[in-house]
Amino acid sequence: MKILLLEDEVMLNESICEYLESFGHVVEPFFDGQEAFDAMQKNSYDLFILDINVPQIDGLTILEQLHALKIHVPTIYISALVDIEDISRAYNLGCYDYLKKPFHLKELALRIDRIVATSKTPNVHLVLSKNYSYDQKHKTLFFQQEPQTLTKKQTQIIDLLARNRGLVVDFEQFQEYVWSDTIVDNATIRAEVNRLKKILKEDIVTNVRGMGYMIEKN
Repeated sequence: MKILLLEDEVMLNESICEYLESFGHVVEPFFDGQEAFDAMQKNSYDLFILDINVPQIDGLTILEQLHALKIHVPTIYISALVDIEDISRAYNLGCYDYLKKPFHLKELALRIDRIVATSKTPNVHLVLSKNYSYDQKHKTLFFQQEPQTLTKKQTQIIDLLARNRGLVVDFEQFQEYVWSDTIVDNATIRAEVNRLKKILKEDIVTNVRGMGYMIEKN
């Protein structure tokens, strides 16, 4: 999972990053609410882990502002606050969990696993680059959280490449998945992929000479 972590205690921030990365998660750490909020609007994440009392913008206000922008990402709050009003506000905002400090890092990992296991996290939402992500369930490409309009074949090409991130998709695979109802040559496949690449705002599709195409694993 690609996780944004907002925690202004340096040692705790570093500990959480190191622990979660040991499980294969990609963690982007922030210590300031405004910087985290800016990143949330520009990039795609699978999960937010937010402290509440942080500089600039507090963690609760961040979620309110994101929802106003129609950005909805599963969120776990970590905080020393025990006021029932703060906890109630967090859940009313739609947070998935609330961990009171101090907590064991394994407990945080278990909460993340529970989100994944109950399918609350959009694990079908694949991060393709800094700006692009792909929703497998709804077969929709997003650029900076905005859905992109593609043709049926362009969507099928992105779907195939996204599901095989980090692997080369050869021409035979394109033939079978995108052009299953007709026979086409490699030149036709190249032309369609090139048309797709021209409308993308970021160069996420790599041409692997003599083999096919791929999207690097983010």
